[in-house]
Amino acid sequence: MRMRRSIVFAAAAAVALGGIAAAKTPLREVREIDDKMLWVALAIEISDRCEAIAPRTLKGLGYLWDLKSEASKLGYSDEEIRAYVRSDAEKARMRQRGEAYVRAKGLDPESDADLCTLGTQEMEKGSQIGAFLKEK
Repeated sequence: MRMRRSIVFAAAAAVALGGIAAAKTPLREVREIDDKMLWVALAIEISDRCEAIAPRTLKGLGYLWDLKSEASKLGYSDEEIRAYVRSDAEKARMRQRGEAYVRAKGLDPESDADLCTLGTQEMEKGSQIGAFLKEK
């Protein structure tokens, strides 16, 4: 009887844990991942559009690998992480977030000069965005 109760309990626990895993929060809603992806995206946009600023490519790649590791530790599979990173909808949403960030700084996200200004400001204040950038 005791063995049967243990088996029933183990089966119930497996079903409950399986339900928890299935109800995993989408990565876009995990702030410690999504916000960090925003910082990388902004740095890439700034370095792409500002001739006076270059990316710190190796630093950025290392950061992205650490971020992938962080997502994996939170229980996300490589497939889930890839789907989040490659999704056109997520890329569009991230662009909107980035543009909102630039506007919140009183700058125009359509202006290359304003992105240069933002990049310089971020480097001067030592932000995570600024850490991915350097002057040419």
